[in-house]
Amino acid sequence: MLKLPDGYGLPSIPSAIVYCEGNFGRIDGKTANGLVRHSERFRILSVIDSRLAGRDAGTVLDGVANGIPIQTDLAEAMESNGARADLLIVGVAPASGRLTPVERVVLLEAIDAGLHLINGLHEFLGDDPEFAAAAAARNVAIVDVRRPPDQRDLHMFSGGSATLPCRRIAVLGTDGAIGKRTTAVILNRALNQRGIKSVMVGTGQTGLMQGARHGIALDAIPCQFCSGEVEAALMEAYQAERPDVIVIEGQGALSHPAYLSSASILRGSQPQAVILQHAPMRSRLSDFPQIAMPTPASEIRLIETFSPLTRVIGLCLNHEGMTEAEVTAAIALYEIELGIPVTDALTRSPQRLLDMVMRAFPELTPEAAAAAL
Repeated sequence: MLKLPDGYGLPSIPSAIVYCEGNFGRIDGKTANGLVRHSERFRILSVIDSRLAGRDAGTVLDGVANGIPIQTDLAEAMESNGARADLLIVGVAPASGRLTPVERVVLLEAIDAGLHLINGLHEFLGDDPEFAAAAAARNVAIVDVRRPPDQRDLHMFSGGSATLPCRRIAVLGTDGAIGKRTTAVILNRALNQRGIKSVMVGTGQTGLMQGARHGIALDAIPCQFCSGEVEAALMEAYQAERPDVIVIEGQGALSHPAYLSSASILRGSQPQAVILQHAPMRSRLSDFPQIAMPTPASEIRLIETFSPLTRVIGLCLNHEGMTEAEVTAAIALYEIELGIPVTDALTRSPQRLLDMVMRAFPELTPEAAAAAL
C-alpha cells in the first residue's frame, strides 16, 4: 500500500498533476494512462504532454471525455481546473526506470513550486542529493513508490496462500504494458458491484498509486523474497477484509525473457484461476522488438504447466490498433480456438468478465451463497 507522508497537511485525497511528456497514451505512459482511467488515492487535475495539449485525457485514451485536460507544461498545469495541485506524479514508466536530464529539470521545478513528488521509477529521488536538498529547502516530500521494505521486514514463502478459503484470480499476460492492471481493476470493481466481496492486490507502482490497499512493487524486491512478499500481501488482504475473491495484478509475462515477476505471482498467490491478457496486433514484444510475441495458446500451456493447480478461465484482449469489427472477429475466433470465454475489458460490458468468473466458480454468486445457508 502506498502511504503518503504525515506532517505536511495533505488532504485525504490530494490533487495531482501527472507528468507524462511525450508518452501519454503510449506504452511508456502506462502509469499516467492508469491514473487517468482510475484513481482512488488522488484527484487528477491534469496531464502534462505538449504533443497532445488542449485535448481531453479521457478522449485520447478511450474516446470518452473525462474532464482531465492535457497541458503543455508545468506552468500551464499549475493553473488548470481551477484548483491548486498538492503534488506532481511521475507518469512515465520507461524500461530503464530512470529520468532523462530534461525530466529532472521539470521535477526540480515542481519541487521549487512547492509540489510534493510521487515517483514510481526505479531511481529513488529521495536518495538523490540534488532532489533531497531541493525538497528540504521547500519543505516538500518525495515518495519513492518502488522503495522496498527493509530487508529485515521481507517475507519468505511459506505456502500459506494455498490455505486461504477465498478464490484467487490472477490477471496475467503475454507481454508487459498490455492491460493486465486495467482488467484487474475492472474485474475487482465489477465483482463488488455484483455483491461478491473482492479485493485487489497490487504488484506494481501504478496499482499502488491508483489506490490498491494491499500489495507491493514486486520488481523492486530481491528475488529470494518475491513469492513470499506476494503471499504476505494476500494473507494481509484476507485477514483485513475477508473477501470472497482476491484479484491479483500481473506483471510482465511468464514467457517474457526480462520481466519475470509472473513466476513469483503464480508461486506466491497460488491462484486457482488466471485471466490472460493479449494484444492480437502485437507481433513483437513491446520493449524487445527482436522477440516475437507468444500466442495465447502457448502462454496458457506454459502457465498451466508451471502451475498445475491453476487453470486459465478466460482471455481478455487489448484492442490497440484494432477496429471494432476486428475486435468482434478476434473474440469469436479465440473462443473457438481456445475453448474459453473471450472479451475486451474496455470496449465490452464488465458482465462478460463476471461471466468468466461465474462459469469457473458458480458457487460465488450471491444467490448460490444464500441457498447454501
